[in-house]
Amino acid sequence: MLIGKVVGTLVATRKDEKMEGMKFLVVRQVDVEGQETGAYVVAVDTVQAGIGDYVLYATGSAARQTVLTDRKPCDGVIMAVVDTWEVDGQVKYQKFAMGG
Repeated sequence: MLIGKVVGTLVATRKDEKMEGMKFLVVRQVDVEGQETGAYVVAVDTVQAGIGDYVLYATGSAARQTVLTDRKPCDGVIMAVVDTWEVDGQVKYQKFAMGG
């Protein structure tokens, strides 16, 4: 799994019939410090992520391991929206501020 930030959407009106009804998002990979790595991927959204969300995503054969993407021609999938992450005891990201 990789950490990424949703930075855009992708609409494809003509696609393989196995991909009908799927939502595609553009994800920019980030490292554990939240810094952009320069890598992008188009991923099928299985968790209703949105622009600006940090997400966990997978590529390759792992992208075909969700209920929605099983046996589909899919090479990227978003499988979780990140609420918070911590590295070496330091919170690097928190979606919702505590107490507010």
